[in-house]
Amino acid sequence: MNFSGTLASDFMKLAKIPLNKRPTLINFAATDFITLRASLISYIKAVYPTEYTYFTESDLGIMFVELVAYMGSVMSMKADMLANENFFATARQRASVKKLLELIGVRMRGPLSAAADAQITFDFGIAGEEYFTLAPSNRVINITSPQDDGAVTYTLYKVVNGFVDQMNSTGDILLYASESDNHPFNTIYSNLVFQEGVLVTDSGQFAATEAVKTIQLTQAPVIEGSVEVFINSPTATASGAYREVDNIYFASGGSDRIFEIVYDSDYKATIVFGDNTVGVSPDNTATYLVNYRVGGGSRGNLLPNVINATVIGVTGGVNINGTIVNTSVATGGSNAETVAHAKQWAPLTFARQNRLVTLEDYEVYANTFISTFGTVGKATAATRNAYSSANIIDIYVLEKASDIQLQKATPTFKTQLLTSINTQKMATDEIVIADGLIRTLDLVTTIYIDREEEANQVQITAKARDKILTYMSLDNRKFAQPLVIAELNRQIFEVDEIRYSTVDNVDQNILVDFNEIIQLNNLTINVSLLE
Repeated sequence: MNFSGTLASDFMKLAKIPLNKRPTLINFAATDFITLRASLISYIKAVYPTEYTYFTESDLGIMFVELVAYMGSVMSMKADMLANENFFATARQRASVKKLLELIGVRMRGPLSAAADAQITFDFGIAGEEYFTLAPSNRVINITSPQDDGAVTYTLYKVVNGFVDQMNSTGDILLYASESDNHPFNTIYSNLVFQEGVLVTDSGQFAATEAVKTIQLTQAPVIEGSVEVFINSPTATASGAYREVDNIYFASGGSDRIFEIVYDSDYKATIVFGDNTVGVSPDNTATYLVNYRVGGGSRGNLLPNVINATVIGVTGGVNINGTIVNTSVATGGSNAETVAHAKQWAPLTFARQNRLVTLEDYEVYANTFISTFGTVGKATAATRNAYSSANIIDIYVLEKASDIQLQKATPTFKTQLLTSINTQKMATDEIVIADGLIRTLDLVTTIYIDREEEANQVQITAKARDKILTYMSLDNRKFAQPLVIAELNRQIFEVDEIRYSTVDNVDQNILVDFNEIIQLNNLTINVSLLE
């Protein structure tokens, strides 16, 4: 045999990678489909250099590689999402944010109901110490919503000194002759308020086995601030009307008749009472009567005199007919608190620890305050420049009329806010509630899209409208925040089909003072096609 002059060696077979060295070939940074697919192919080429060499997409082996990469990218994304949802700063899902806030004793606000002033005119009057009784069934009025032509229900409440009157053992409203607007005839009563929502009554007796007494309400969604509780108990300290607090641990001792509301994701509510150390615990044999409303949202907002119905008041066992109307606009109805609003204010609410010390504490409290009518506001706080009045804090407030509109705060809302602040402020601070200013803005914009997208311009316009409304929404606007045209156009430009946009009726940024806020009034979006 003659030597050819060359040496042949199957080095590929001789260079096999040992099993204990193969983990070093794993690319742990691969998370997306393309990177996982490339990493798997690189691994196969390194570990099985002669066993598999056909890397064509039509091959069955590559199909299995891509299936593994597919599942790997899905699992990687889910792992990232789960990690994000475990931290408040990165959480996006409402349920995650809600549970994280509950860990620190802060809860997200539920749906709010519209409220309006009401007036009853009875056919006959009363005298002396007599009174009209309005039973719970006569406190409920049903009408058609002007927003969607669906049924909407309002419940009547009595107002005493600017607050909704406390519940009694029967849930009745008592209108005394001395409260009438037209003495001595005593037929007209305006110390009333309508609040949207269906009135529900739950009653029962506590279980003797409960260490901490609770009541699970039967219907949902429960409107924020609508729960009223009356306890009949053998112990005098545990009998009477209870008031709601954000956290049961806000009780100053074991004699406070208070309760806390715990909501689930569907805003079905559970009432939690104290344990006689923090808050009163009802006796085992005590009975309860709970009134609350279900519903909420902006569909309850109305113009004046839309409600015009007949009610029956009972006095001395005699039924007296009356006519009831809403004498003011019904405003304040809005959906449950958004994730963006909760992320903005909840950490600050936790930081103030149920006391008002810093200027930020006052601002946070005013922006998260809920009146007994179920309305909320938008506020900013400022101290005065004069040295002699440095302890005077001016809180400029506006009341929320709907999800997209603010209004001048009512005297009742400002009174309740001031009363609530005075229970938690520093003794040396003096609080002044003032009206904030609304600067309404009409916007005319033009979006430019390719002519090929002409058939889709309605959908593209809707996307642009959503971007603008989100940018101008109440949750995203602050006092003294200017309108920056470049930022607005940047938001619109996030719609992929839009080439660029212009604001046609505003040629420069709009600046506002510290107590002013910009509110979108009318929005017009024009479409221009590019060749």
